[in-house]
Amino acid sequence: QVHLRESGGGLAQAGGSLRLSCAVSGRPTSRYVVGWFRQTRGPGAKFVAAISWPSDSTMYADSVKGRFTISRDNDQNSVLLQMNSLKPEDTDIYYCAEGPGGGISQDPRPYDTWEQGIQVTVAS
Repeated sequence: QVHLRESGGGLAQAGGSLRLSCAVSGRPTSRYVVGWFRQTRGPGAKFVAAISWPSDSTMYADSVKGRFTISRDNDQNSVLLQMNSLKPEDTDIYYCAEGPGGGISQDPRPYDTWEQGIQVTVAS
């Protein structure tokens, strides 16, 4: 059974930066995807970014391309989302989710493990 633990987030000024971390434990398979979504958990969640293991392929929503970077910290077994050039419209609850490998999906439905969410607030 996969377990996820989010950290980071908080309050930033417009143009500033925040970093989210998603620690992954109990990984059941050799191929998987970790994604960040916003707004809600599960169906209806809005895709932000994702990274696959072991290829380290990445995918981003158009709204965050060039501003957000998703990466893997193998030592900590974590997935990091570096959020730069933040905008007030980035304000939301962000959710880390894990799903099966074989390709990155922007659809939240294949992701079967979700964390509780972490608040990101960007002040104008």
